Amino acid sequence: MSPLPGSGLAKGLAVTLRTMTKKTVTAQYPETQPELPPRSRGVIGLFEENCTVCMLCARECPDWCIYIDSHKETVPPAAPGGRERSRNVLDRFAIDFSLCMYCGICIEVCPFDALFWSPEFEYAETDIHELTHERDKLREWMWTVPEPPALDPGAEEPKEIAAARKTAEKLAAQQAQQGEEGGTP
Repeated sequence: MSPLPGSGLAKGLAVTLRTMTKKTVTAQYPETQPELPPRSRGVIGLFEENCTVCMLCARECPDWCIYIDSHKETVPPAAPGGRERSRNVLDRFAIDFSLCMYCGICIEVCPFDALFWSPEFEYAETDIHELTHERDKLREWMWTVPEPPALDPGAEEPKEIAAARKTAEKLAAQQAQQGEEGGTP
């Protein structure tokens, strides 16, 4: 049986009419901010106090979009008779977001927790050269990083905390025992 002429047009108009009667779900973006899922990847924030200028993030970055400059300073000895130490001081930390592919490798390899994902996503620029953000801008984004999710209350206590608690209990018991022995004539 051959289709009636114009039946395809009628089906198309029926779909259009059904769609026109439904409520729209489009969010008007600038006026209405989107509900971002937890742990969404927006931009990378820098917690400068934790950065030791180890350069792991820059070396592991597949795009080479992290730029770090530093210099060495000598630190006087902590105790008399000690030796002077040298430490790296961060001069420049910049990320070129026009090159970044948001893979998160830099955040994962940082052994000192200096880099974090921030949910900020509104950092568009009219000039591509302005997408290289220096450490002051990266530091501003650090304050928008959400707190990590709470630990499961039914989970086991971390081994480090359990070991520290046992050591503290042993020291308290030893001090109590020494107090009893010292107090008795």
